[in-house]
Amino acid sequence: MSNILPTRPRSFAAKRNFAIIASQYNPKYVQGLVDHTCKELYAMIPNAGIALYQVPGAFEIPILLQEVARRGSLDAIIALGVIIEGETAHARHIAATVTDAIMRISLESRIPVIHEVLSVRNEEQAEKRCLGEEINRGTEAARAAVQVANVLADFKEKNAA
Repeated sequence: MSNILPTRPRSFAAKRNFAIIASQYNPKYVQGLVDHTCKELYAMIPNAGIALYQVPGAFEIPILLQEVARRGSLDAIIALGVIIEGETAHARHIAATVTDAIMRISLESRIPVIHEVLSVRNEEQAEKRCLGEEINRGTEAARAAVQVANVLADFKEKNAA
C-alpha cells in the first residue's frame, strides 16, 4: 500500500454528479470514508451533486450499485465499505464477490465505479485507512472519481464529432 495520496485532479466549473453507496457494517470506519469522500469532492467541485445510499453490508453494495448505475446521468459512483478479516474465510469470499460484481457493473453500465470496499486484517488497518488524514481511502476515492470523470468527459468531447 502506498503512503502517498494521489494528487488532486483539476477541478471543473461544470456540475458533476456522484453517487456514494456505503455499507452500514463497521459504521465508524465507513462513516470516516464517507466524510472524507464528501469533503474532498466538495473541495474539488463545490457544486457537486452527491447522493448517498446506505446498505446493510458490503455484500449488498452491488445490487444497489446496479440500480443506481441504470439511472445513468452520473459522472461516477463510489462504493465504500470495510470488511475486517475474521477467523474464517467469509471475509475473503465477500471481498472477492463484491469486487467481481463492482467491476462487472461498471463495465456493463459504462459508468466508472470507484472501489473502496476495503478488505483489512484488523481494526488498526481500518482506522489508518478510514479515519486518518495521511492515507485516507475516502480522499483517494474522491480524487479517483473526479479524475476518471474528467478523462471520460474529455474523451466524449473529442470523439463527439
